Amino acid sequence: MCYSVAYLEKKISKLVNRYKSLLPPDWQPGNIHHHHAGELPVYYFVSGFSHPNLPIFTASGLTLASWGLIPFWSKSTETAAKIRTGTLNAVGETVFDKPSYRGSIRQKRCILPVSGFYEWREHRGTKYPYYIHSNDGSLMSLGCIYDKWTNPESGEIIDSFSIITTPANDLLEVIHNRKKRMPLILPPEKEKEWLTPQMKNEEIKALIKPLDSTKLSAHTVSRQLNHSRNVRDIPEAIEPVNYPELSNI
Repeated sequence: MCYSVAYLEKKISKLVNRYKSLLPPDWQPGNIHHHHAGELPVYYFVSGFSHPNLPIFTASGLTLASWGLIPFWSKSTETAAKIRTGTLNAVGETVFDKPSYRGSIRQKRCILPVSGFYEWREHRGTKYPYYIHSNDGSLMSLGCIYDKWTNPESGEIIDSFSIITTPANDLLEVIHNRKKRMPLILPPEKEKEWLTPQMKNEEIKALIKPLDSTKLSAHTVSRQLNHSRNVRDIPEAIEPVNYPELSNI
């Protein structure tokens, strides 16, 4: 699965330039610049269970959304809070069937840019964290779905998202060796297609597949990341740490 990511691009201008082909011609940064003065929060390690606000691209443009999808039909804050703990990821093979996802997968697909993500390998009863990133260090586009929910108590409109997952590729089968899953990573040539609202179900399903292993690199990092009580959002989170007991991959 994918419950922890790194996001290291703080300049909105650079993010917009990278994904400018996905933005509508009339899109304006508006509230994002207003609230963040041209910069976004940087995360070396952030857990989805903290429901961080992260930048996503939709067919309408760039916005900030909370990780953990809240379906529009959630009737109360209690229901919303309960649902979002289980919607950090959406299994690609069943995303068309689940009530929380089936509306969004058809019409509300989005992209979450990340610098990398974390998965854990189990070896002889011990878990070893890995940082997975693109070969050239560029941003990766995770295929996601989103929804808008209006808080019935405050009237606040909350944008939220869930990361689609797929079976693991050869690299992630070795790393994520218990669940053998990975996030949906879209190659650049498929990004705009993923955001296109007018797509048939079979066309969408054809995009939900693991990225080729040769496009990714991975290295082990500190086991301090294993425990939520530790301070994990630090530059050292992505630094390589060697464990002689592990075989090379």
